[in-house]
Amino acid sequence: MQKTKLGVSVALMGAALYFLGLFSGYVALIILAGYVLLMEENVWLKKTAVKSVALLLLFSLILSVLGLIPSLVNFIDDTVNIFGGSFYISFLTNIISMLRSGINLIQTVAFLILGLKALSQGTIRIPMIDNMVDKCFESQG
Repeated sequence: MQKTKLGVSVALMGAALYFLGLFSGYVALIILAGYVLLMEENVWLKKTAVKSVALLLLFSLILSVLGLIPSLVNFIDDTVNIFGGSFYISFLTNIISMLRSGINLIQTVAFLILGLKALSQGTIRIPMIDNMVDKCFESQG
């Protein structure tokens, strides 16, 4: 079993990257990923660090884009309120809320499964993310 410079197994460190993305968000994940990229030599672990940050960014981007729609509806409502009117599309807001809940569920399941797979130094391929990570590591051989 390969160990990191901190003395823990590479697999446990990989799992920690995914679980930090799930439970703690950006700060702790970026600190640990930065440590891995700067100090560790294991390529699988480095790819896992980049993949976990990229995956968290992807989910945040999707949720932010979905959040634009209710924000636009609120902006229109605020503008119409100036003139004494009201503008609200409850159906659209409910659909966006459902989509955001679904994406949060997918995010939780993805990070849990990836974290558990990482305990055996495995992964699940997510084509868009893995292709980007592979491109980042092409020149390192």
